[in-house]
Amino acid sequence: MSPTAVDRVAGVLREQILDARLEAGTRLVEADLVELHGAARHTVRTALRVLADEGLVTIAPNRGARVAGLDGDAITALYELRAALEVEAAHLALARHGDRLPPSVHEAAEVLARACSRPRPRWSTVSRAHADLHTSLVRAARSPRIEAVHDRLTAQTRLFLLQVRPHYTFARLGEEHLQLVVDLEAQGPEVLRTHLRVAAGSVVDGVPRNG
Repeated sequence: MSPTAVDRVAGVLREQILDARLEAGTRLVEADLVELHGAARHTVRTALRVLADEGLVTIAPNRGARVAGLDGDAITALYELRAALEVEAAHLALARHGDRLPPSVHEAAEVLARACSRPRPRWSTVSRAHADLHTSLVRAARSPRIEAVHDRLTAQTRLFLLQVRPHYTFARLGEEHLQLVVDLEAQGPEVLRTHLRVAAGSVVDGVPRNG
């Protein structure tokens, strides 16, 4: 099925946000987007709502749309939810594959490592490969309900990774995830909780909390 006009506009804006070409707080003016994308106003408006549902855009009455950011509370909440889903998924994946992870997880880790080792890595490609690795781990659990909830977090996880970016080199990101897969098989699912907690902790102390 070919993409709709809404899919096209949402896709372009999504990659601009996740490649840090549109920074948190940037205003997304409908009239400007209509002209830039050659799309109808209702198409742009619907595309912005799609991105708002993904957590990438905020839309406020009488204030319009802006690129979303994650404050300390949001990062902590995302960590807690991802840990609940992914650690349990890792338990199930290992139990259902004889204490090993399936080839799909190892392949996803290799794809991420290769993306990180390119001469000039593109952040949107790296963040997509990172998301695909964590998704492959969840898929390996063979739990449709965990998978469905986790899928809804993908865009927010990639948005979070933008804030982790200043604390990591590409090389470190690739190496840590290759090691994560090895450690999961050798030490068990709790290493994943530690991995997620360290990533969140690398930025949360420097991000303002609500209240």
